[in-house]
Amino acid sequence: MLLSAPAFALALGFATLLRPMTDANRSSEPSTRAQILSDPLSGREVIFAPARTKRPGNHEALREPAAPDEAENCPFCEGREQETPPELFALGTEKGRAPDTPGWKVRVVPNLYPAFERQQVVVHTPTHTRSLADLSDEQLVLIAASWAEAAERAWAQGFDHLLAVINEGVAAGASRPHSHSQLVWLDRLPPEVAAEAPRLRRDGCALCALLHDLDPALKLAERKLGDSTVSLAVAATGRAPYELLVAPDDHQPDAFGSGELLAAALALAAEGVRRLNAVEGASPFNLWLHNFQADGHWHLELVPRLNTYAAIELGGGIFINTLRPEEAATRLREASL
Repeated sequence: MLLSAPAFALALGFATLLRPMTDANRSSEPSTRAQILSDPLSGREVIFAPARTKRPGNHEALREPAAPDEAENCPFCEGREQETPPELFALGTEKGRAPDTPGWKVRVVPNLYPAFERQQVVVHTPTHTRSLADLSDEQLVLIAASWAEAAERAWAQGFDHLLAVINEGVAAGASRPHSHSQLVWLDRLPPEVAAEAPRLRRDGCALCALLHDLDPALKLAERKLGDSTVSLAVAATGRAPYELLVAPDDHQPDAFGSGELLAAALALAAEGVRRLNAVEGASPFNLWLHNFQADGHWHLELVPRLNTYAAIELGGGIFINTLRPEEAATRLREASL
């Protein structure tokens, strides 16, 4: 039997997305009706539904604790350079240091299990540090510099895009607990960046407008460098609880061309993780850089992985966020660091 569109939607459990609540169904349907919002940067659809935290089976994920012998067996720690593929380059090295030996502060090696032609791992620190939140500003400057160095090498070899990402925690896809990032060399913009590109052109940039009109209640911190400011804010239309956005206030396409601003952005992201951990406990997350060599507005997105995406998100493309951004910002701002 074929179902009409409203009946089919009701069978899937989201009829309220397709039609308004009527007197005929108020007694049998929940009275709270979610509103679909559109993310101005991507066009992604988001619904804020705090009541869903009470549903059966709801759970939140935390980062796994360190294993007893974790540091002793970590191939990313200084002194175990022979356990990784041969390094591509290192920063903060001691004078006269030979490759693949101790005496470095940031080290870049090929990914041992690449999915792409060029996929690299940036080891953030020689000591066994598990989180971006625990890295010093000085170390973050070197990490930003390593990303920029890799970008220059990618451009020189004819690649069009460098995707920089951080996965922290097993729930976020990390295979090693030692803090690190991954760099993927691509010959075109990845789909998510390409989808944003038309919305982030200088003439009518959605991110410029968002930052200009940002609700002060959502802004958590900022860093000023000369005439430029980088801001940390809770995403107004985040797909997940506590989703964060870090971006320069002025229109800048290429983060790799301004190492100081990129380092400041990473420092703000680290602050956001510290605040998140203070509120929710050690939390898994994914972070990525959306960068544009030509016109665009670069930014970092940080998505905590405290919930599980299900069929509505993955199959329908509509993300259900159980925490309103104003409440998330209040909790993060009041966190004791």
